[in-house]
Amino acid sequence: NIMTLIQSAKLNGLDPYAYLSDVLKRLPTHKMKDIEALLPHNWKPA
Repeated sequence: NIMTLIQSAKLNGLDPYAYLSDVLKRLPTHKMKDIEALLPHNWKPA
């Protein structure tokens, strides 16, 4: 759920708004095989 992503982002030292904004923009074109790159502990800002 969305609250899990927000809390996970916080625990990884990320700004939840920046994280979710970026991930939601990338999702439509992101390949499923690379989806783990969008998890909070792997995420790199675009």
